[in-house]
Amino acid sequence: MSASLFFVTGTDTRAGKTVLTALLARYLRERGVAVAALKPICSGDRDDARALRSALDGALTLDQINPWHFRAPLAPLLAARRERRRVRLADVLAHVRRTQRHFNVVLVEGAGGLLSPLGENFNSRDLILALRAVPVVVCPNRLGVVNHALLTVEALPQEAARRVQIVFMSPRRPSSVSRTNPRLLSEILGNGRVQVLPRLAATRSPARVLTRAVRRTLDALVGG
Repeated sequence: MSASLFFVTGTDTRAGKTVLTALLARYLRERGVAVAALKPICSGDRDDARALRSALDGALTLDQINPWHFRAPLAPLLAARRERRRVRLADVLAHVRRTQRHFNVVLVEGAGGLLSPLGENFNSRDLILALRAVPVVVCPNRLGVVNHALLTVEALPQEAARRVQIVFMSPRRPSSVSRTNPRLLSEILGNGRVQVLPRLAATRSPARVLTRAVRRTLDALVGG
């Protein structure tokens, strides 16, 4: 791997960011890579952070994975304000950089989409830029997502956009839309920039579903 920090964002909330981040964490651990997976900020329940903790086999505590948690199921900025708390960009960056000292690869999962407000005056795009992370954009493979993916890429800083990776999450039932979306986006962005994650078997722990096809996708994503 040529990169040591990946930032997983999505075209929207519930796009599949946590599933992909957990799979990547499990896959890299199995390859002997010292990997951390963080969801620094979340609101509502902490199920996403717990899924990452499970994928890491307890390498990090829940509070190390998710230092900023707010109870209300709102945008994190609004949920924090409801509790009269503030999240500062500098504090989040410091937490990620402290974690980097102890691991070879760090996966950072955002909340919501790229421009969703995470704290006072910052979003996932600001974190990607400050951390010089490889952006990974997770997209549910359905009608209209090519537009959403391209808008997300367009919103990235130019340097980050050149390195972006797109991951399509396969639907329950394949269709002409799901079969042609990846080809179309590859045509626009270039080969090697678009990956398709196969449909996962139903399980309480998606990070355990490392089939051969899933491994091939993850290997292509992290660059071998």
